[in-house]
Amino acid sequence: MITLTSGRKTLLTAGAISVTLVMLSGCQDTPGGTAAPAATATSAARALEAAPTSAAPTAAGAFDPEQALAQAEKTPYAATTTFDTAAAGQHISTMTGRGNHNTPFTGRTEIRTPADVPAFQAVWMETVTTADANYIRNRLQEGSSWRKMPRAEDNETSYAGYARLLLTVGPSARKGMEDQGGTPTYHLTGHLDIDQVHSIDPRTQRSMKAKGVTGFDIDQWIDSHGRTVRFEQRMEIRGVPAVNTGRFSDFGPAEQFSAPSDD
Repeated sequence: MITLTSGRKTLLTAGAISVTLVMLSGCQDTPGGTAAPAATATSAARALEAAPTSAAPTAAGAFDPEQALAQAEKTPYAATTTFDTAAAGQHISTMTGRGNHNTPFTGRTEIRTPADVPAFQAVWMETVTTADANYIRNRLQEGSSWRKMPRAEDNETSYAGYARLLLTVGPSARKGMEDQGGTPTYHLTGHLDIDQVHSIDPRTQRSMKAKGVTGFDIDQWIDSHGRTVRFEQRMEIRGVPAVNTGRFSDFGPAEQFSAPSDD
């Protein structure tokens, strides 16, 4: 693993331990199989804040997860998403954005490294995905403008698909009803082999397999409409433990995302 040191801090180079952010749909794959901008992100020398405490079990608003997922796949929706990525206990990046789900992905996202990353390692990339193209801009490059790139055909991530795969694990996957921020949700958990993911998320499967990932653990919380409210993904990449933690909010009808203009 490549490391850089700065005083007492050790900075892990994300190129060696990068994690494919499952939300970065629409980004064209690089020849190495890593989704663009995640491949360029460097890591920070600060640990993630303590993980949220376990959600309290609840029977309020109880629902059947299979029925909720069956209904969800018929209804496209938009959501605001925040994903934090960590490796070896250190915060690598935060991805924020808003996009459409249960339909070909379109949306707008940005990925940033933490504020305490040295300037030469900092990353701030914006991505806009439309129905027929992908646009990327490097906000840290002076005078940077949007670059139009082809949209990869298999760059779709199905969170409902992940939940369905977890249900196939068996009774152990069903943790039951839990409250998440005042929303009744059903908690699913389990381990998925990397080849199981190909049918629902081929880009992530291809990228992670190239890094030697054989599988990962997932905890997923869905609401009564089958929408993902919280998503946690844990794995090892070349011996380095890595975690993606995502939260979804502000659900609404599917929205239109057009090509960006420089501003």
